[in-house]
Amino acid sequence: MRTKKLLLALSLVISVGFLAAQEIPEPMQPPRLVNDFAGLLNESEWTSLEGKLRNYHDTTSTQIYVVIVNDLLGYDKADYAFRLGEKWGVGQKGKNNGAIILLKPKVGNERGEVFIATGYGLEDVIPDAMANRIIDKEMIPSFKQNNYYQGINAATDVIIDLASGKFTAEQYESGGGLAGGIAVLIFLFFFFIIFSKMNRTRRGSIGHNIPFWIAMGMLSGGGGRSGGFGGFSSGGGSFGGFSGGGGGSFGGGGAGGSW
Repeated sequence: MRTKKLLLALSLVISVGFLAAQEIPEPMQPPRLVNDFAGLLNESEWTSLEGKLRNYHDTTSTQIYVVIVNDLLGYDKADYAFRLGEKWGVGQKGKNNGAIILLKPKVGNERGEVFIATGYGLEDVIPDAMANRIIDKEMIPSFKQNNYYQGINAATDVIIDLASGKFTAEQYESGGGLAGGIAVLIFLFFFFIIFSKMNRTRRGSIGHNIPFWIAMGMLSGGGGRSGGFGGFSSGGGSFGGFSGGGGGSFGGGGAGGSW
């Protein structure tokens, strides 16, 4: 009888230990938007992604988290992502403007898994079908080449542009988002050339008083996302000023894929 009790107690301890091991992890410290528990990204890649997402958060309050793990702990990828979003409070309370890109890299014979989960406040601009399209178009092709940074970076670019209203889900689906952006840049380029020639003709030299809106268009014309973020340091996460999730909620929106 005593032996049976000991075996029962031992079984209970093992079960409790197993359940504890299944706990969704706490955010990395100091708080950050790119939580790489798998050590998948190098320092330069992490710094570039963190800088871009932090800059977007600081200007809009929208939180886009990238979470990379080695193991989904027995959870379905969607369940894991939503549990993590709720536990971490991704997004702002009341706005629920958070999104999570959850990634488990492919290792050996295990399939790679990825899921994009959105808070209530982003479900309209990034519907499930669009999240699925981003995964299929921007992420998995790069992941199959073991270029994880490229896939994550491209996906975050699209999510930011959709959430910022730079193009709609329909435009992205039809390829109009990228084409539209290029068209705007070409228009600004030729307009600036024409303006400069007119200014030279009138004043004998290229004017230095370029209209503010043209200057802003030139400065915001893209290409700077993956690099220099002025005040950010690349030395191991010295970003500062970020305190983590803001208490947002997740309602089940999102999509996933595997390879």
